[in-house]
Amino acid sequence: TTQNTTQSSTPSSKKIPSECHIVNELPDPKCTSGSINPSVTSDNIKNTLCVSGFTKTIRPPVSYTSPLKTKLMHSYGFTDSRSNYELDHLIPLEIGGNPYDVTNLWPEPGYGQYNFHIKDRFENYLHNAVCTGSMSLDEAQKEIATDWIANWKKDGQP
Repeated sequence: TTQNTTQSSTPSSKKIPSECHIVNELPDPKCTSGSINPSVTSDNIKNTLCVSGFTKTIRPPVSYTSPLKTKLMHSYGFTDSRSNYELDHLIPLEIGGNPYDVTNLWPEPGYGQYNFHIKDRFENYLHNAVCTGSMSLDEAQKEIATDWIANWKKDGQP
């Protein structure tokens, strides 16, 4: 799914999913399927995501992410502290994830065996693989969006 990255500053309540569940420590695919940034392609990665500081130029402001994190925590049934979660891009900005699309965002737990600290390391590995040419952009996006835990293990738990 690709969507324009110029969104309004507040997500439409129609787009906020409901009755989401973490499944095997992964986001619910019916709520968080992932979405790519249409302005990042395999043809322009050297001028976009492989440029140091690129993600800072497209990261949504806190005025967008903070209320969305609360709404998505509610969608996933999380009632504990907001600080236990990171509003995560399933397909990270570092490998061409859509910054604003609600289908690419979820409240990722910082606890558990496969938490956001592990996923962040895998994201860095995939970013480096894409920018060095050892993995295609499409493959990296598929690895993280389908089952990042299984793919992290397959890739040697980098």
